[in-house]
Amino acid sequence: MPKILIVEDDVAFCTMLKTFLQKKEYEVFTAFSGNEAIPKIKTHTFDVVLTDVRLPDTDGITLLDEILKYNSSTQVIIMTGYAEINMAVNAIKQGAFDYVSKPFNPDTISQTIEKAIHNTNTFSDTTKEFKNKSVSSKSKMPQNANNSFVRGVSDASKKLNEYVALVAPTRMSVLVIGDSGTGKEYVASSIHKASKRSDKPFIAVDCGAIPKEIASSEFFGHIKGSFTGAVNDKMGHFEAANGGTLFLDEIGNLSYELQVQLLRALQERKIKPVGSNKEIEVDIRVIVATNEDLSHAVKEGEFREDLYHRLNEFSIKVPPFRDRIEDLMLFANHFLEESNIELERQVVGFADEVLEAFKKYNWPGNLRELKNIVKRSVLLSRGDMITLDVLPNDIAYASHNAKQTYGLFKNQNEQELILDALEKSNGNKAKAARMLSIDRKTLYNKLKQYDISL
Repeated sequence: MPKILIVEDDVAFCTMLKTFLQKKEYEVFTAFSGNEAIPKIKTHTFDVVLTDVRLPDTDGITLLDEILKYNSSTQVIIMTGYAEINMAVNAIKQGAFDYVSKPFNPDTISQTIEKAIHNTNTFSDTTKEFKNKSVSSKSKMPQNANNSFVRGVSDASKKLNEYVALVAPTRMSVLVIGDSGTGKEYVASSIHKASKRSDKPFIAVDCGAIPKEIASSEFFGHIKGSFTGAVNDKMGHFEAANGGTLFLDEIGNLSYELQVQLLRALQERKIKPVGSNKEIEVDIRVIVATNEDLSHAVKEGEFREDLYHRLNEFSIKVPPFRDRIEDLMLFANHFLEESNIELERQVVGFADEVLEAFKKYNWPGNLRELKNIVKRSVLLSRGDMITLDVLPNDIAYASHNAKQTYGLFKNQNEQELILDALEKSNGNKAKAARMLSIDRKTLYNKLKQYDISL
């Protein structure tokens, strides 16, 4: 029977969680402080330790070091609030298995525990060696970093995730709308992976990169000799995606002629390769993406209205990165781990001044820009940490040019910042406090100080 230790100063919550896990047939121990947990860690070998990131006498990261010192195979799961996600990510870099954000669904924590227990027996020797040497788990990524689609914790990300989960099991065509670099293909891929077609192909096509002259051949294939240069039979994207999902990026770039052919293929679920008289039946789901206003293109006669409605059975708006800045640490660390693997480096993290610069920058290139900056910084870094001197000047000195910055109220215009945060959060004080990177009590004090009433 797997042994679990819960370290949590909220007695009622701790007791409730213990009862729930015991029903799952785990042997559960509890401690309400770090000092109470240490003797139990010394005398018992736990498969999993669940610890709050903040405790009355210590913090989860300090306790993590003690746990791994006595038993490097113990899997540690950090329980955290939204305002403490940065600490949780740091804990993962120092060897924790994963973190869960409060409040959480009991089934979610149960699944995370099961994966952690399985992980105890499946770690590679190299990863164990890193962990024993306290190398901050450089080869170990957060659980969600192993997937191409990072699930954020901001309100905008949670709404996006809900839409993905809602539409994925259906057969509906999906229109993904968002600025360049927001991760539209990642969204499409996550829909495919959560669908009933997940074991079938996911074919991604950049419609803007296909020359008009060969577009029909690219989509529907051709037979040998059908035109000059057709020296072999060719399978098109539709046939390649048969049974799975076809993702068409920048759909607005399709020529009007190809739009007609695409509409026919979607309506009849049949295609005819160029030069062939034989029709091929295809079973595909189509997900398309654009950074344009397709409805405006329809009004201007540049995009067929019937095709637009065929593709827009369900639409998802991917928010720009500036509207989900609460997810900054999740994405930054995800890209850091990717870059370490690709460049064969072992950069541990970001200096505090770098994170401040990231928060103050507007990110016009969205997640793609963040990914490129992190990768560049990993390549240029000579030490364990990414420092300000390896960042491009426009990011390193973003605070000098920022018209408004949310932070720990070092700005003289803090009253305006508070009002702006309240407006963007529709008066939700909890959301506004998260945007301002402060706790609710501090926000209430500031509201009183400036005589702001809602």
